[in-house]
Amino acid sequence: MIYTDTRDPSVKVNFKTAVLNGMNAQTGGLYIPVEFPKLPDSLLTRTPEPSFREVAFEMAKPYVKDEIPDNDLEAIIQDCYPFSSQVVPIDQVTYVLELFHGPTCAFKDFGARFMARVMSYFNRGEKDNLHILVATSGDTGSAVGSAFHNVPGIDVTILYPDGKISPLQEKQLSTFTGNVRALKVKGTFDDCQKLVKTAFTDKELRDKFRLSSANSINISRLLPQAFYYTYSSLVVKNRIPHDSKIEDPSIIAVVPSGNFGNLTSGLIAREMGAPIDGFVAATNSNHTIPDWIATGEYKARPSVSTLSNAMDVGAPSNYERIQAMYTLDEVRNLFASYWTDDEGTLSAIKECNDKTGYVIDPHGAVAWKAWNDMRHGEMQKLVDGNGNKDYNKPGLTANIPAWAKKVTESKTAAIILETAHPAKFGATVVKAIGREPSIPDRLEKVLSLPDNAIPMEKDYDSFKKWLLENL
Repeated sequence: MIYTDTRDPSVKVNFKTAVLNGMNAQTGGLYIPVEFPKLPDSLLTRTPEPSFREVAFEMAKPYVKDEIPDNDLEAIIQDCYPFSSQVVPIDQVTYVLELFHGPTCAFKDFGARFMARVMSYFNRGEKDNLHILVATSGDTGSAVGSAFHNVPGIDVTILYPDGKISPLQEKQLSTFTGNVRALKVKGTFDDCQKLVKTAFTDKELRDKFRLSSANSINISRLLPQAFYYTYSSLVVKNRIPHDSKIEDPSIIAVVPSGNFGNLTSGLIAREMGAPIDGFVAATNSNHTIPDWIATGEYKARPSVSTLSNAMDVGAPSNYERIQAMYTLDEVRNLFASYWTDDEGTLSAIKECNDKTGYVIDPHGAVAWKAWNDMRHGEMQKLVDGNGNKDYNKPGLTANIPAWAKKVTESKTAAIILETAHPAKFGATVVKAIGREPSIPDRLEKVLSLPDNAIPMEKDYDSFKKWLLENL
């Protein structure tokens, strides 16, 4: 497979180069495959549906062809995923895709573990360490740290915004030792991301160190996240006739979105043949992409802090990939977009629990609210011309996707991505429903570990000085 660059389509590199470089240091662009091969019908139409690991292997195979033999790829997949995503129906047409059954209880485990093993595979025989720099707005850092901890030949530096993630998320980041260390930056996630991106284009650093990224700017993070979209859509496709009796339903993925890597992975799955008709880009008060869909103008902005902190991104990196894959008109046909504020997030956690009994985290709650509002009249208002025309107010963006009529006719089922365990946001859940969510043992254990995070200013000179002195 050949990979090109979102800023320079003349660039042609292989998978190994795209993975180990993270992004193109010359242009600042992101790597993207030149094509998205279709999955075989024998896999997509199988009843019962294939296992998650089977889907993962078949989807990964064309992207690593001639670079990772099938036997090695199969071993990587087996090692990556002793866990799976779980599809949980909460009403007749709503399915929660639980992505928190990995070691750090967040969806980032799916991408980070694959990436770590692929990087380790490609790094064999190298004399110098590979240095991973990663910015996190919540769960990426802990998943990356866990995936790479004690992996020979690889060092990891995690940057997170001091005071802007949940206490449990911070514990997961600040307690690493050995080859993984965390920097708590006096700024926002966007400041952390800017430090990482600037480092990648710094010739002095690139000449001195082998640098790579573990954010969703790295293609090896995005590709494996596509696995669970295909798997879950096949599960739901087989379940819908029994659960709701809907003939020829549309399947919509409702995605809580910040840096838009997760939604971009869903686009990859759809391009490969996953039976997903469309997407809802569900955001919090950082609604850069819904505004772009509404106005046609992309305006990055400083991020603001919210209860769904992993989505607090004002300049989403993967906008570049979405723009490289589709025209704005194609995006508008494929996407509905929605945003809500903290008040809406809290009410969504409560309403979801009251109506279904399901305890959802603040990120999944944004997605649930988008779907619930959409199917209970908001999409009909848009179709009738009476929808929310002020994109600065919470709600559905005044954009009518190609599948909107199916929603108004109640011929749609939704897959809501539950991206993290609600226990990671216990205080918010308590505020919403009045009780603590249960906490998995693997999260409880981290609470007693000592903090090792290193304070860091948000200016690049301070960060570069630290790298030169400590890597």
